[in-house]
Amino acid sequence: MRICIYETKDDLGKHAAAVGAEQIRQAIKTKGKTSIILATGASQFEMLAALVNEPLIDWKKVTVFHLDEYVGIPETHPASFRKYLKERFAAKVPPLAAFHYINGDAADTAAEVKRLNALIQNVQIDAAFIGIGENGHLAFNDPPADLKTADPYLIVELNEACRKQQQGEGWFPAIKDVPRRAISMSIPFILKSRRIICTVPDSRKAKAVNMALYGKIDQKNPCASLRSHADCYLMMDRPAAGKILGRG
Repeated sequence: MRICIYETKDDLGKHAAAVGAEQIRQAIKTKGKTSIILATGASQFEMLAALVNEPLIDWKKVTVFHLDEYVGIPETHPASFRKYLKERFAAKVPPLAAFHYINGDAADTAAEVKRLNALIQNVQIDAAFIGIGENGHLAFNDPPADLKTADPYLIVELNEACRKQQQGEGWFPAIKDVPRRAISMSIPFILKSRRIICTVPDSRKAKAVNMALYGKIDQKNPCASLRSHADCYLMMDRPAAGKILGRG
C-alpha cells in the first residue's frame, strides 16, 4: 500500500485523479480499452472534478461501473448515486464506451443484482476509484463485512453508523429518511482491480484511516483489506491523517 498525504482536499483530489488517469491511459495503450469503477459521496468531489479534466484520455474506450446505490430511491432523488455520477462525471466527459449504472429502484432488486453480476463477472477492472466510510466500510460493505463472497454485487444492510454518515453529509434531511439497504460491489471483487485509488479527506475519516493501516484484516475492519492489494494508493489530506501522524 502506498500512503500519500496532502495539505488540502484540492491537492488530494488532483493527485488521486492523476494516479488513476495514468492507469487508464496505460490500459488503453496496452489493450485498446479499459474498465473502471467510480465511487460517490463527499470524499470524491475534488477527485472527480479533477478526473474529468485529465488530458489525453480517450473516453470512448472507457467503460464505467457504478460502485453502489441505495435500494428504493429513484434517480431523481437528491441522494441518488446515479444522479451524482451523471452530473459530476458522465455529463462532463465525452461519450463513454458504456456506463453501467445500478438501478436501485428496480422492481426486482435480486434480478437487478443478477443483471449487474452478469455484466461485470468476467471484466478486468483497471482502476477502482473508491473511498472509506467513517465506520471503515468499503463501498456499502459495513462491518461485519463479507470478505469471502464470489459475487461482484450484493444486497447489503446499512448499519446505524453508515446511515448517520449519509444524513450527516447532508444527503438526507433525517436519519429516518436514509434507506436501510443498498446494492454494493463486494470487497473481494473490488480487490480484483489492477489499481485501487482510495481518496479519503476530512478529520472525521481519521479513525477509519487508522483502521485501514493498523486494523486486523477481518470482517470488523473492512477497509483493512486494502493492505492485501498489490497496487493500492491510500490518499488523504492532513485532517484525515490525524491519527496516524500522531503515532509514535
